[in-house]
Amino acid sequence: MLNEILIGGSIATVSGLVGFFVSRKITDANFEIYVQKAKAKASAIESEAQILLSKANVKSKEIELEADRKLESVKQKAKADLSQREDDVVHKEQRFKRYKQTEERRLQDEVVAFKARKVDLSRNEKSVETLKQRYQQQVDKAIHAMENCAGMTTDEARTLLLEKVEEKSRGEIAHIVRKYENEAKKEGKKKANYILAQATSRFAGEFASERLTNSVHLNDDELKGRIIGKEGRNIKALETLLGVDIIIDDTPNTIQVSSFNLYRRAIATKTLELLIDDGRIQPARIEEIHSKVCDEFEASILSEGEELIADMDIGVMHPELMKLIGKLRYRASYGQNALAHTLEVAHLAGLMASEMGGDARLAKRAGLLHDIGKSLTHDHDGSHVDLGVDVCNRYDEHSVVINAIYAHHGHEEINSIECGAVCAADALSAARPGARREVLESFLKRVTEIEEIASSHDGVKQSYAINAGREVRVIVNATLVNDDESVLMAQEIAKEIEEKVQYPGEIKVNVIRESRAVEFAK
Repeated sequence: MLNEILIGGSIATVSGLVGFFVSRKITDANFEIYVQKAKAKASAIESEAQILLSKANVKSKEIELEADRKLESVKQKAKADLSQREDDVVHKEQRFKRYKQTEERRLQDEVVAFKARKVDLSRNEKSVETLKQRYQQQVDKAIHAMENCAGMTTDEARTLLLEKVEEKSRGEIAHIVRKYENEAKKEGKKKANYILAQATSRFAGEFASERLTNSVHLNDDELKGRIIGKEGRNIKALETLLGVDIIIDDTPNTIQVSSFNLYRRAIATKTLELLIDDGRIQPARIEEIHSKVCDEFEASILSEGEELIADMDIGVMHPELMKLIGKLRYRASYGQNALAHTLEVAHLAGLMASEMGGDARLAKRAGLLHDIGKSLTHDHDGSHVDLGVDVCNRYDEHSVVINAIYAHHGHEEINSIECGAVCAADALSAARPGARREVLESFLKRVTEIEEIASSHDGVKQSYAINAGREVRVIVNATLVNDDESVLMAQEIAKEIEEKVQYPGEIKVNVIRESRAVEFAK
């Protein structure tokens, strides 16, 4: 039994050793295979690296050659450009030299011509003086001959001649007056209607386009379609809510907002601008933006009224009156802004009242409120005078203010210094040159025609139309025109202006002749 155990253990031991050595042998063989594979892969990687390195060297040489070619090309181009610029500089220098030589020759020619003209002028002056002397001699001879023939002195003949001319002129004037008086009565109404029709037709178009419309800029003409909306839904909502006419035509990137009401037109313009910026143009959004803009305008006009009252220092005033004062910015009369006119009247009335011993503060208050009714004329019936009196009575304004509102249009007599100052200031503000609207083109045309007529007469040096075209000053050459001739020239210019120029009122023609003698004490 023991022997069997020993034999089994020996066999197991031998089998284990044999298995160990066999496994060791197999492992060594596999390791050799792995080593060979690793060496082969390393050799392949090394050869691939060599190939890539050689390719990189070739590529770097190609890049270097390309850079050399580009550098050479840039050098050649720079050289050609430099050469071209050098040629241009040379050409410019040559042209400048030629221009300089031409200008020098021209200046020399002008100097020579100027000297020649100076000599001619000197000769002409001597000739004119000689002719004047001869003319005076001939006049003296003629007067002497007339004196001998008529048996009268020069003064007697002049007096008689002037008397005859005056009698003849009076007779002609009376005849003309009688002749045209009946015609004027017959044709007056017809002519007046014709003039009014012509003036209205010429003025209406420009006034309407200039005073009754605002322009709204569009970044893209496609916005016109969005403003119109499907089947005109958006534009109908806009016109109904805003109370204006929206004109969409072929004018690029522009639409027109038309309304006689400046306040409503300003709100509509601001609403459209905000809608265009927002991009959401639909009835609900239109109502929302319009409500927001109305609130902003109400707040702004109240704020502006409060600031004006504080700046004027005229005491406490009811908020509704301050709001109406701010609203005057959106009213105009004959092209004159109502708020600017009101402030001007207030300041002028205060100055005049203080100079006359009145209450300057009360005069300014009355001047600021004298046209307050104009803020209500678009929304209420009646004249601005009655509306202004009603609103001022409602808020217990001073009796001088009420009197000023009535009196500045002649509805009441002036009862105080302050009221008189307001009425005078209102007339000055409305009547001063440039306050009320006049078409600039026609005014400039009239002034130019007057100056051209005056300058066309012989002996006139300069002519100026001044005082808004109501006076023309004509400066004559004293050596060519004497005192008597200047009187005749003034009459001729006035008559020619009457015949050729259409103007309101009258134009004063002032001919100025001045003779100067200058000498120096040495």
